[in-house]
Amino acid sequence: MDKGLLMVFTGNGKGKTSAAMGVAFRGVGQGFKVLMIQFIKGSWHYGELDSAPMLGGAFEIRPMGRGFVKVGAEKPDPEDVRLAEEAWSAAVEAMQSDRYDMVILDELNYTIHYGMLSIERVLEDLARRPERLHVIATGRNAHPQLVEAADLVTEMKEIKHPFHQGILAQRGIDY
Repeated sequence: MDKGLLMVFTGNGKGKTSAAMGVAFRGVGQGFKVLMIQFIKGSWHYGELDSAPMLGGAFEIRPMGRGFVKVGAEKPDPEDVRLAEEAWSAAVEAMQSDRYDMVILDELNYTIHYGMLSIERVLEDLARRPERLHVIATGRNAHPQLVEAADLVTEMKEIKHPFHQGILAQRGIDY
């Protein structure tokens, strides 16, 4: 059955993006063309940016953010909101283009949680995607309506993390 699934990888544990890339890697092995749009990432050089081209053009990654988004009592920076809007427009265009078998919306959940994109708009656009297209949304704090709409939801739960032992992000593991 060629029914595209909506998958959500969320939770406070590490591995949401890694899980999405694992599914992408499996899909590429089955002949899929995959696009990952990174909504927040953009300022660091992540290892996946070098490894994806090694798959012969079957896995494209577009970092469209500017790195960590400052949130708290204040609203997100208007520039981050503008970049999230641009990334979402690119995602909608990609989903409707029929060029991809899978689109990964990396850190989309954060943009919804921070009020940078409305859940209504996201769900509306996801519902209009081609029926065969698989979509994965990653990031903490997945919106309950996105969870409800999804076909598969996995929550990563932190049990132990090296950061709490004073070990900083590791090349090849965290980036």
